[in-house]
Amino acid sequence: MLYLAEVQKQKGGLLSGGAKTELKLLACQRTDQNWSTVSEDAISADDASRLNDGALVLVELNPNRQVQRIQEAGRPLVNILQTFSRQLEKLKLKEDEINQWKESLTFQAQEMNRREMDMEARLEHLQQMEEEFQRLDSQKEEVETNREQISQLQADIERNRQELEGAWEHLRGEQRRLAESQADSPQGQVLDQEQSRVMSELLDRLSNKIAPTETFREHLNLAWELVESQQATLSPHWEQLEQQKAVATQQQAEIDRLSQTLSDRQNAWQQARNFLEEQKAQLKVKTATLASKQDYVQIIKEQLQQQDLLHQQIRSLAATSGDVVLSQQIDVEALERMSLEELQQVIQDLKYKLEMDSSFVHDQEQELTYKQESIEKLQNQINAPGDEDKINLEAELADEKDLYQMLNETLVGQRRNLQQRQKLIQQHENILLRRQGHPITNTEGDNQIDFAPILLQMKTQRQQQSQELEKLEHEISQIRAALEMDQGMIDNQTQEQDEQHQECQEIETNLLSLRTATAECWGRVHLYQETLQPIQDSLDGLRHQLQRITDSLAQVQETGAHQIETINEMRHTLQSLSADY
Repeated sequence: MLYLAEVQKQKGGLLSGGAKTELKLLACQRTDQNWSTVSEDAISADDASRLNDGALVLVELNPNRQVQRIQEAGRPLVNILQTFSRQLEKLKLKEDEINQWKESLTFQAQEMNRREMDMEARLEHLQQMEEEFQRLDSQKEEVETNREQISQLQADIERNRQELEGAWEHLRGEQRRLAESQADSPQGQVLDQEQSRVMSELLDRLSNKIAPTETFREHLNLAWELVESQQATLSPHWEQLEQQKAVATQQQAEIDRLSQTLSDRQNAWQQARNFLEEQKAQLKVKTATLASKQDYVQIIKEQLQQQDLLHQQIRSLAATSGDVVLSQQIDVEALERMSLEELQQVIQDLKYKLEMDSSFVHDQEQELTYKQESIEKLQNQINAPGDEDKINLEAELADEKDLYQMLNETLVGQRRNLQQRQKLIQQHENILLRRQGHPITNTEGDNQIDFAPILLQMKTQRQQQSQELEKLEHEISQIRAALEMDQGMIDNQTQEQDEQHQECQEIETNLLSLRTATAECWGRVHLYQETLQPIQDSLDGLRHQLQRITDSLAQVQETGAHQIETINEMRHTLQSLSADY
C-alpha cells in the first residue's frame, strides 16, 4: 500500500553510533484519487538516510509494514495538486453550469406560468365570445322569424289590395252600366226597387271588402319594436367592435414604434460591436508589440549576463595566468605635461606602495603555507592508527580547510592587484624613458595579452545596452499602462454591449408578445365583423321592408278612406235616385 511519509532523523550518541532514520506516516492512498490520514505511526527505514530531514516521500509498504520502495514526493505531489486543481476547476464549471440551468429552468417556469395565465384569460374570453355568438345566433333566428312574419303580412296586404282592386273594378263596371242606363232612360227616370237593391248590395259588398288596417298596424308596430330591440342588442357589440379596432390600431402603432426602436438599437449595437472588434484588434497588435519588446529586453538581459560572465572570466584568467594582463588606463597627456622630477616622484610613490602591498601579500602567502602544513599534519594524525580523538581532529581539519580556502580566495584578488600595479609602474617608466631619450627594453610585455581595451569596449557596449534596456523598459511600462487602459475600456464597452444586447432581446420579446396580442385582437375584430355584419345586413333589409310595408299601409289607409267616402257618396246618390220609386 502506498503512504505519504515524512523523513525524520534522530542523531545518535557516541555509543549508539550514527543517526537513526524513520518515516512518519501521514496519509494512505485508498484509491487513485482518494487519500486519508493515518495515525502518526513511525517505521524504521535505513534506505531513507540519504534524504534530508523533513523531506516528504512516497513509501510503499507490504502487509508486514516493511518498506518495499521509497520515492521522493515532490513531483507526484505536484501531479496530485494539479489533478486536484483541474478537478476543482471542472467542479466550478459544473457548478456554474448547474446555476445557469437553474436560472434557465426558473425563467422557463415563470414563462410557462405567464403563458398558462394568458391561456386561461384567452379561454375565458373565448367562452364569453362563444356565449355572445350564441346570443347573436338566437337574435338572428328571431330576426328571421320576424322577417317571415313581415313577409306574410306583406303578402296578406297585397292579397287584400288585389281583392280591393277587383271590387273597385266591379264597382266601376256597375257605375258604367248605371251611367249607360241613365243615358238610355228618359229624363227624370228613377231606379226601380230591384236595381236599387242590387246597387245597395254591391255597395255593401264593396264596403266589406275594405281591409281593416288596425290589426296590420299592430303587427307592424310589433315588428318595428322587434327590429329596434335587435338593433339595441347589436349596438353594444358594434361599440365593442369599434373599441377592439381602436385597441388593435393603437397596438399596431406601438408595434411600428417598437420595430423602429429595435432597428435603431440593433444598428447602434452593431456599430458599437464593430468598433469594439477594431479596438480588440488594436489591443492584440499592442499586445504583440509588448511581447516583442519583452523578448528583446530578455535578449538584452541575457547579453548583459553573458558580458558579465565573460568579464569575470577575463579577470579570473588575468589573475591566474601570467600571459594575460589588464592594464590600467592612464592619462598619457597629463604625464607628458608633467616635469621629469614630478614623474620620477610619482613612479617612486607607486613603487613604495607596491613594496608595501607586496610585503603584505608575502606575509599572507607565508600564512597560507603554514595553513597548508597544518592541514597536512592533521591529515597525517587522522590517518595514523590508534588515535581515539579522530572526531575532534576531523572537526579541526575542516575548520583549517575553511580558513585555507578563505585566505586563498583573498590572495587571488591581492595578487591580481599587484600585477595591475606592476603594469601601471611599467607604463609610467616607459613614458619616463621615452621622455629621457632612452630606448624602451620591455621584453616581458611582448608575450602578454592586454584585455583592458576589450573590457573597456565591453563596458561601453554595456552602458549602451543598459541605456537601451532602460528605454525599452520605459516603453514597456507605457505600453502596459496603455494596454490596461484599453482593456478597461474594452471591458466597459463589452459590458455596455451585453446590456444593449439584453435590452434588444427584451424589446424583441415585448415586440413578439405585442404582435401576438395584436394578431389576436385583429382576429377578434375580424370575427366580430364577420359575425355582426350579416346580422346587421339582415336587420337593415328587414327595416327596409318594414318601411315599405309602412308606406304601403299608409297608402292603403288613404285609399280606403277615399273608397269609403266614395261609397258613402254613391249610397247617398242611390238613395236620392230611388226616393221617388
